[in-house]
Amino acid sequence: MSAERKPEWLRVPLPTGEKWRRLSGLVERRGLHTVCDSARCPNKAECWGGGTATFMILGGSCTRNCRFCAVPTARHGDPVNPDEPGQLAEAVAELGLRFAVLTSVDRDELSDRGAGHFAACVRAIKARNPGVGVEVLCPDFREGEIETVLDSGVEVFAHNVETVPRLQKVRDARASWAASLRTLALAADDGRALVKTSLLLGLGEREDELDAAMDELRAVGVRSLVMGQYLRPTPAQLDVVEYLAPEVFARYAELARAKGFTAVASAPLARTSWHAREGYAESREGAEAAR
Repeated sequence: MSAERKPEWLRVPLPTGEKWRRLSGLVERRGLHTVCDSARCPNKAECWGGGTATFMILGGSCTRNCRFCAVPTARHGDPVNPDEPGQLAEAVAELGLRFAVLTSVDRDELSDRGAGHFAACVRAIKARNPGVGVEVLCPDFREGEIETVLDSGVEVFAHNVETVPRLQKVRDARASWAASLRTLALAADDGRALVKTSLLLGLGEREDELDAAMDELRAVGVRSLVMGQYLRPTPAQLDVVEYLAPEVFARYAELARAKGFTAVASAPLARTSWHAREGYAESREGAEAAR
């Protein structure tokens, strides 16, 4: 059963302004992809207008087919572009970013599922832009792949569980709560990066399920949590079951902080990379205060 008409607080403006036009032109000129376009992110106007974006590496076609996602799917992804790390590094420099976010499509057909390319991109960005922080939003990498990414010196390692355990069927059949929890646990046990995940709400989850999911995430060492409203990208994806009011997101944020998450972003339009630099700073401050 689908939810009622989208409420007013979820209506967002179209991108405008000089910074947005500059970034759009830069992305096209350097042959890069952004998740802002591919995933039809509702924050494109805000983020692009502010001169920031989340870059999507490893091509624009995903080898998985999640029921909530509008990114194109294929059995094999695009050829890996060896020039992409350098192009990203130059784009970050040209934009004057202080914090860069990288995500990717899933590339199950690659021997390391793309972990080595992630690491190469991070290293290139940091070599060209000393002092720039980097967050990576990775697929459900396994042992060896996770360490490859962490060796690159990332500040934040993110991987999304997407929804509560009962509703994992909305993801590709190769994904699962257990596999994602394992990825997050391995990254947290390593200890070199802040570990982060996100939950899309409005898919039919119950509050007690969300509460229990938070407990499991904290138990494996996740410190940063993002909760946002699921929005149907196109008619081909899942219907929204429920639109949650902003005050519900605020209450869930209080619950998450009470459970010990050191950075929490919980709002209808919150997404993993939304206010990423601020979230990293908040988590660092929270960790230092707890010592």
